[in-house]
Amino acid sequence: MNKNVYFNLKSRLNRRTVLRGAGISMALPWLSAMQPTFANGKSESKPKRLVTMTLGLGLVADNLFPNTGGRDYQATPYLRQLQDLRDQLTVVSGTSHPGVKGGHRAEASILTATPMGSAGKAKNSISIDQLLAKHFGDATRFPSLVLSNGGSTSPSYTENGSMIPPESSPSRLFAKLFINDPPQQRKIQAQRVHEGRSIMDLVGEDVKSLERQLGAGDRNRLDAYFTSVRQLEKRMELSERWAKLPKPVVDAKKPVDVGNPNDLIARQKTMCEVIKLALQTDSTRYISFHVPGSGGVLPIEGVDEGYHSLSHHGQDEEKLAQLAIVEEAFLAQWGEFLRDLKETDDSGTSLLDLTTVFLTSNLGNASNHDNRNMPVLLAGGGFRHGQHLAFDRKNNYPLPNLYVSMLQNLGMEIDQFATSTGTMSGLSS
Repeated sequence: MNKNVYFNLKSRLNRRTVLRGAGISMALPWLSAMQPTFANGKSESKPKRLVTMTLGLGLVADNLFPNTGGRDYQATPYLRQLQDLRDQLTVVSGTSHPGVKGGHRAEASILTATPMGSAGKAKNSISIDQLLAKHFGDATRFPSLVLSNGGSTSPSYTENGSMIPPESSPSRLFAKLFINDPPQQRKIQAQRVHEGRSIMDLVGEDVKSLERQLGAGDRNRLDAYFTSVRQLEKRMELSERWAKLPKPVVDAKKPVDVGNPNDLIARQKTMCEVIKLALQTDSTRYISFHVPGSGGVLPIEGVDEGYHSLSHHGQDEEKLAQLAIVEEAFLAQWGEFLRDLKETDDSGTSLLDLTTVFLTSNLGNASNHDNRNMPVLLAGGGFRHGQHLAFDRKNNYPLPNLYVSMLQNLGMEIDQFATSTGTMSGLSS
């Protein structure tokens, strides 16, 4: 892997092949030639990805959801700008997370579907992006990326219910993904990881010697501890390996961060451009991107009131008109991201076909903090799209069923997630 690589077009390449020459190292993205050929004729499928975009202030349901279900639905104001993507898009209405309440507090439950209550005592569980990263994240340099349009919160949670702080700077993200540290610094980083793992080995041996002095309950707790230690050691071993390898080379300049914290659309655009590069280079396969509720006025013509205030419209027509401008802008930029993925070739397949792109919010109605009837759009990923799955808006269908469908599509052998009752009815790939 660290030697010069010579090959012809008919050979199969190692996934982490590194080309070297004239003092320059270049890591390759995933290529079809990297698929191994087996004696039984089977080959590894192309890697699948997941991108979630979550909105802290929801979307106005009347502007988003069609009046009828099925494939012949009439496009709503928000969906008209996505008509060219209709065959790559599924609209889902009448869904929510069973038992999840709390208005804004339910941001913590968007990707976990775990009820958090209102007293702040509930413990969260693992989010779908981190579940995938736990099982498959070792295939890439970064098991997952947790991103935000601003602020310090995310809907991504670890197995023990801890929130993962997001990265909100596209320029820092670009540097993390594509700008190499000097060779000496990479060597130091790898050594630090190695030393850390060696120390843990010593600690583990010391603690293990206590087992004969412990009762059954404590031995079980100690076993759980060692399981977590082994998992951490595995992650550290992977970190050491990646620290020695050069990062991918991309034909793009480091982006400039948008200085105006209220220009959420420009921030969304810049971050999505880096997200596409991360997927294209197979730097990671699981990305969450959160757009929290900003209180400021977005610099969009026709908007002169703060975004958060507009979301609490109370059916005021002027506020609803301005809010529609803002939300249309969000969805327009989301559509541009889908088109970018669709137009990006990944060894003969559209990157969109290999990437499940999921958009939702904790709020079905931000004006009254209602967590029912969550806005849901699903694109790409090889699903059979072009339809509106219309469930009961009075007696909501469990959204975790969609999570099971997505997880299965992404390679997880799983039949339940949180409060799911199966896979999503009417959705097929």
